[in-house]
Amino acid sequence: MTEPTTLTLGRAVNSGLRRAMEEDPKVLLMGEDIGSLGGVYRVTEGLKKDFGAHRVLDTPLGEAGIVGTAVGLALRGYRPVCEIQFDGFTFPAFNQITTQLAKMHNRTAGDVSVPVTIRIPYGGLIGSVEHHSESPEAYFAHTAGLRILTPSSPQDAYWMTQQAIACEDPVIVLEPKRRYWLKGEVDTGRPGTDPFSAQVLRPGEDATVVAWGPLVPVALAAAEAAAEDGRSVEVIDLRSLSPVDFDTLEDSVRRTGRMVVAHEAPTFGGLGGEIAARLTERAFYALEAPVLRVGAFHLPYPVAAVEDQYVPDLDRILEALDRSFAY
Repeated sequence: MTEPTTLTLGRAVNSGLRRAMEEDPKVLLMGEDIGSLGGVYRVTEGLKKDFGAHRVLDTPLGEAGIVGTAVGLALRGYRPVCEIQFDGFTFPAFNQITTQLAKMHNRTAGDVSVPVTIRIPYGGLIGSVEHHSESPEAYFAHTAGLRILTPSSPQDAYWMTQQAIACEDPVIVLEPKRRYWLKGEVDTGRPGTDPFSAQVLRPGEDATVVAWGPLVPVALAAAEAAAEDGRSVEVIDLRSLSPVDFDTLEDSVRRTGRMVVAHEAPTFGGLGGEIAARLTERAFYALEAPVLRVGAFHLPYPVAAVEDQYVPDLDRILEALDRSFAY
């Protein structure tokens, strides 16, 4: 039995990659500067030294080529893990992801699997430049054939990384880059829970807040603040964005009667809209108020000087809770 250890979220991803590579020689990593440099965020640091350049491949600056090559490798029996250096650079590979990777299994009537994992650091509030702070989850959640996971804690980051690599379906793992330095306990001896299930992080009775990835700590802080006003708020970490664990969400809102869905991506066309619509269909008569959404504005991601006004914060979640209780 192993004792839990304290890791940052980024180091937990590194440890998860290492364990997957140790257990399966067909697992290999691909990406820009991930070898000698260890990636922009040093998430793959040390892996090239320990596993060699034939398993930790520094690729040219070409995301379409990275994912396209990974598809071919998967068809030959490998389990490639692609790192997209920044979220906004995912789009050059959009064609490979949505028209090849997502559809290969269906196109072959289930005969061919493409177990490719695509790691994408995403989200804002790191003071970066254009195309470095996107939240592209809705683009990919709309595409059947892809699974999408996003950890919010080191424990989930460690196990989700391995679970994604072991999955026979293509999996996109959205890693909240501003949480790479978030510390937490990781139990390497206790297998993680089903990564495609939502998790109740804080039980409550009066309202439910659903969040994922970088906004989970903000949702927990909002619930703590609401408790000072005598409101008991349940917080759910969605964890899997495709498929969505609607059963856990429905069970919660049937008990609390109110729900706020919060994400960093723009509210318009965001995944929160699908969740709100589905929960309204499934639990209409249990709702005391409409399911409300909190997200970024329908604008291009702004310059660093004003990004804190663009990304949802604690006050905007609390304001949505106030509106919900006003109904």
